[in-house]
Amino acid sequence: MGGSPLRILVVGAGIAGLAVARALRLAGFRPDVTEKLPPSERADIGLYLPGNAARALRRLDLDGPVRPLGEVIHRQRFLDATGAPLCEVDLDALWAGVGECRALPRAELHRVLLTGAGGAVRHGAEVSTVDPLPGGVAVGFTDGTSGEYDLVIGADGPRSAVRTLAALGGPPRPAGQVVYRSVVRGGPRVVDWTALLGQRAGFLVVPLGAGRLHCYADEAGTSLPADPRARLHELFDDYGGPVPEVLAALETVDVELTEEVELGRWFHGRVLLVGDAAHATAPTLSQGAAMALEDAVVLAESLRAAGSVDAALLAYESRRRPRTRWVRDRTRDRNRTRDVPPALRDPLLRGRGGRIFQEHYRLLTGPL
Repeated sequence: MGGSPLRILVVGAGIAGLAVARALRLAGFRPDVTEKLPPSERADIGLYLPGNAARALRRLDLDGPVRPLGEVIHRQRFLDATGAPLCEVDLDALWAGVGECRALPRAELHRVLLTGAGGAVRHGAEVSTVDPLPGGVAVGFTDGTSGEYDLVIGADGPRSAVRTLAALGGPPRPAGQVVYRSVVRGGPRVVDWTALLGQRAGFLVVPLGAGRLHCYADEAGTSLPADPRARLHELFDDYGGPVPEVLAALETVDVELTEEVELGRWFHGRVLLVGDAAHATAPTLSQGAAMALEDAVVLAESLRAAGSVDAALLAYESRRRPRTRWVRDRTRDRNRTRDVPPALRDPLLRGRGGRIFQEHYRLLTGPL
């Protein structure tokens, strides 16, 4: 169906939605993209992209614009709470032949995707109704406008309105973590992806280039703290390594609860979910953006190759489910280690941690 005049609506202009719009444009389609929020600069947080994300960006012909951004990451270092080494992962070896790992500000990736998608996003367009038609979908918006489409793609995140309106599933489930993110300037010099693992909590620092650090911390829990910055100090003031200097340089902190989405199906009629709207997990493996980028590549390939929209959606879900299920299951595996006391966990990681953590990505180093 490549080059066909299909009327396609992409709901959501985050990483998933813009990646899908870019992939569809490369395949000869001209989707409409809507976003319920007004145009604004994204929160100042960092993003770590593993090698499979780089491969997907290459398939979207966006590796060139991304290459000057952020910092290439060659090694993961896992430390205990005091800063003593536990294990390491050679990222160049792990992702050899797939792509390099990179950390960059999320807003910079968003700008690249927005340009790649054609730049035309209808902001302030919140979907209010999604109704099936013979061979299509009628969509209503809260401003009173409406439209008819051959395919509607819900890329509107874990709390997807499209998912609810199309009866594909309810709200996400709490994944049991509180996550803190910040970009620190003027902190210590860090050259590797560096994680300190404590008791039911962890602190990650990744260089973003230009003297910036992406800071990510999490703890087990299901409620947001009243003062995120004070809570970070409470949790991590006694940690070693780069953590004391990072906390001293910390300014604003973004905090959220992690959520999971697990669905029996990803499409109903001509409505399809992609990215976190279909398969959100906790960010432990840093695969949220990578899975969204891969979704975009595979969806465009499926639409181009299939003889009908219905066949394309079936082919797409069949290809994507094994990889997203792997990410979900490995994420849960790694998160379960939080409940293991450091006195038991740390000797295991010192002996076999590098192999264990590499294994979490084994399926993802293979073809899409």
